Amino acid sequence: MKILDRYIARQFLLNFLLLMGSLLTIIMIIDLSLNFDEYAQIAAKRSGGSGGAEAIATLGVFWNLWWPRLFQLIGFLMGLGLVAAMGFTCAQMVRNRELIASLAGGLSMMRIARPMLIVACVLTGLQIVNRELLVPELAPLLVRDKRQAGSANLGVMYQPLCTDGAGKLFYARGVNLDTNTIEGLYVWERDESGLATHRITADLATWRDGAWQLTNGQKRDVGTRLSTGHQPPPVAIDRVETDLDPVSLKIRRFEGFSHNLSCRQIDDLVDRFNALPNPPERRIEELLRAKWGRFGLLATNLLALVLCLPFFLRREPCNMVVQSLKGAPMALGAIGIGFVCAVTTIPGLSPQVSVFVPALVLAPLCIAAVSNIRT
Repeated sequence: MKILDRYIARQFLLNFLLLMGSLLTIIMIIDLSLNFDEYAQIAAKRSGGSGGAEAIATLGVFWNLWWPRLFQLIGFLMGLGLVAAMGFTCAQMVRNRELIASLAGGLSMMRIARPMLIVACVLTGLQIVNRELLVPELAPLLVRDKRQAGSANLGVMYQPLCTDGAGKLFYARGVNLDTNTIEGLYVWERDESGLATHRITADLATWRDGAWQLTNGQKRDVGTRLSTGHQPPPVAIDRVETDLDPVSLKIRRFEGFSHNLSCRQIDDLVDRFNALPNPPERRIEELLRAKWGRFGLLATNLLALVLCLPFFLRREPCNMVVQSLKGAPMALGAIGIGFVCAVTTIPGLSPQVSVFVPALVLAPLCIAAVSNIRT
């Protein structure tokens, strides 16, 4: 039976790779065709070439933007790819009467499905490795837009007025997330009523040793000036401790950056937030949802595969197009619900539980579906 197992596993893996490659290629071609002029303008500004050189430069800019996104897109398309690969594999076996021969040899339908399920579990494990090791390393490249294509730098941005976990107000004229430095830093410390008590300014701040190290930093007592009208002289200060580290600033600046972090990085952020006097509950919940949502989605992908097995594992030859039309809505619905629950809040449930709600709902449905397979 090892020969049959290897054959089914090879067919399933080959179909999965072909389908994923086709989907990724189609997505990239659509983006290139719709935004070719923008990529060409960016390439012309950076290369100054013309004719064939400019076309090559345009493709280079496009590829520079998209190659990190491929590792991220694989996670989004994993569930669809697994179900489609299973459908194509079973359709090929039905067309070639291989399922009938296997049944005649005494094999059950679930025995035939086992190699596909094993390969699906292995691919899911590889996706976990990709999600925990590769995507976090590429996180700064994944938040770039077309204007930053061709460059590995995030550039300098200003930081509007915001608060940290301790209630301090922060403002920065320029934040360089590539070098983890801030130019023109202003920090206001406040009392329990929200009134400013001290103002900290610095020409330059560098993140080092768990705090912002200040250059030409000064701290002024503004509370005394407001109450007495007398301005005390400033005192020198060389560091500011806060939870607004470069990673937190990237999360605030770029939507979805937290979903590109690894579980270890998210745990470090959560531990640091919980150690603050006033932990930011909303940010902690978002980070926990980003952490556990990826595992809930992977579980949903595998259950969607099992749920669609009865549509394609058939004892007798049948029209696989009709079976695909029956199974596609169920697969898309299951995967879609998994995506929604991975990013949205369910009232009354913690993030660690809410992201697994689709899997808990699909589990009994999968048991019922597998039990009804005629074998």
